Amino acid sequence: MSIPTWVVGSGGLLGSGVARDLRRRGHDVRTSRVPWGNSEAAKNILVADAEKLLSDAAGGPWRLAWCAGAGVNGTSSAEFARENTLMGEVLGALGTTGSGSGTVFHASSAGGVYAGTLGPPHTEASATSPLADYGRAKLDAEAIVGQFAQRTGTRTVIGRFANLYGPGQNLAKPQGLISHLCRGYLMSMPISIYVPMDTLRDYIYISDAAEMVADSFVRAERAPSDVVTKIFASGRSVTIGAILGACHTVFRKRPNVVLAASPLASAQARDLRLRSIVWTDLDRRTHRPLPAGISSTLDSIRHGLAVR
Repeated sequence: MSIPTWVVGSGGLLGSGVARDLRRRGHDVRTSRVPWGNSEAAKNILVADAEKLLSDAAGGPWRLAWCAGAGVNGTSSAEFARENTLMGEVLGALGTTGSGSGTVFHASSAGGVYAGTLGPPHTEASATSPLADYGRAKLDAEAIVGQFAQRTGTRTVIGRFANLYGPGQNLAKPQGLISHLCRGYLMSMPISIYVPMDTLRDYIYISDAAEMVADSFVRAERAPSDVVTKIFASGRSVTIGAILGACHTVFRKRPNVVLAASPLASAQARDLRLRSIVWTDLDRRTHRPLPAGISSTLDSIRHGLAVR
């Protein structure tokens, strides 16, 4: 059955991947063209699209994948607050118009919320301990979504993501190490690294993550109405040094990196291993190997640079 499915943030890495995978599965996927820099205009467009989603669903099932969020480590707390206020207003429109049988997926950040948590690997049972406004804003957003779910009875999944990578990463953002290493190789420019080489991260390829999101909608719709928080990760952690080694294999030359200092490094955990203990059936899949993912990312960025 084709379920009306609205992907907010479809221009980003995760949102575009989720939209592609849901379309591949035959769902009626809607996206929005949102002027994110204008809060009032963005609100008007998103609220109108929310109301249309419910109208088209006509009391039947609908889905929302909230994958939006321009903030990164270093973004101001005021900007994060504006993003979360906007999301709350959109959810308010869904909750007051008659939500029907809806399912909401909200994308959060494992790295943000577990940055200061001791005792990795971190699971959904681990205490959250953000080190910066980024992680605190992610927890605030999770709380907004959770309150919406409790108020409306809407099935809700909060996905705490490991490091996403792959074609489509926004290179204007100061995040996405693998994509920046690929661009640095293609443009013969050095890439600064602000954390030690033994820093551990879990990297999940975008198409693998998108498939897991699509599967989580199906899983949630078989479960009672409540809030489920799940870590979305590959389950395999690698050091920054190992990433550079994999890039060396793909590039056939050493990546040009510069070890540098940054105040943002204090918000980065040294060991961010992750292990999900929730809905583990979603984790039983073959994830794309790191060298293959790097190669696909490199090809995408090469193509993007060639068509400019």
